Amino acid sequence: MNNNMAMPAVGTITSQPHVSPRQRKARRLMVVLACASIATWFVAVGCGAVRYSPIEIVSLLARPDQTTVLWAIRLPRVIYGVLIGAALALAGAALQALLRNPLADPGVLGTSGGAAVGACAVIVLGHVMRPSSLSVAAFGGGLVATLAMYRIGRGTAAMMLLAGIAINTLCLAVIGMLTFLATDAQLRSLTFWSLGSLGGATWAGTWTMTPLLLSASALLATQTRALNVIALGEAEAGYLGIDVRRVKIIVILLIAVLVGVSVAAAGIIAFIGLIVPHCVRLWIGPDHRFLLPASALLGAVLLLAADTLARTVVVPAELPVGVVTSLAGAPFFLWLIRRRGAL
Repeated sequence: MNNNMAMPAVGTITSQPHVSPRQRKARRLMVVLACASIATWFVAVGCGAVRYSPIEIVSLLARPDQTTVLWAIRLPRVIYGVLIGAALALAGAALQALLRNPLADPGVLGTSGGAAVGACAVIVLGHVMRPSSLSVAAFGGGLVATLAMYRIGRGTAAMMLLAGIAINTLCLAVIGMLTFLATDAQLRSLTFWSLGSLGGATWAGTWTMTPLLLSASALLATQTRALNVIALGEAEAGYLGIDVRRVKIIVILLIAVLVGVSVAAAGIIAFIGLIVPHCVRLWIGPDHRFLLPASALLGAVLLLAADTLARTVVVPAELPVGVVTSLAGAPFFLWLIRRRGAL
């Protein structure tokens, strides 16, 4: 009688899934980052030449028919910051997993440079400027640069890293040549692409890039198990049934979409893809089930904060957001190199 009564209790205890301390820490971090993203969103929307209190923001959000600075300018810009920051951080996390190198970054490895070459070529050489052609050219340039990195590097991590650095140097040279050929009017646009800015945010651009970035992010989330196994080594991943070559091609294509669309919308924004995944990995470890969503949240927070600083620190002028992220990212990158014993 007593044994029968004890059985359900034992079953109840053993059926509970085990949650490791690292998983609990990761979940707490994502809750903190979600709260931080909401707070940063309100600060970004409220700060600027025209200021809004949180109560005014909520009131204006309930009246979308109102033509205000908040609806016409501020909200599209904030949405750009959230989407692009998350996309660049996801691309960086995926690339670091693929190359098994925490110093890998879409900007360092030529993906951002290839996308910028495509966009700059349309600006300088294109006779008709259309947003769709600019986006397609940026995506195509990022895809070509990323695939070239993969092919030249023969799919091996060290060789792809070296090939990416060389491709990035070549892209910078091509951008320099296009800058030399550009007219004065075209130089203004080229400055936008080379320094990065969210100042060109529009609702039309938001509706165009949102489904692309969300779809690529969702597909990348399906590769978390494969990325976790590849982090152990390609040979080990093959033994565990992972088609490493197929995973690499899928992830590279998704990285090209994330970076290409982001560069087409805001130009080159450096170091988000490097700093964010590395910080998150230091906090919660390399499990990509948590690393990817946490990186997306932190990427959105950092880019929103950088853009808010860029447009308020020298009012009425505006700093390019790429300058702000580079000023913060370059010292951090040097610290990473030194920490790994390269200096």
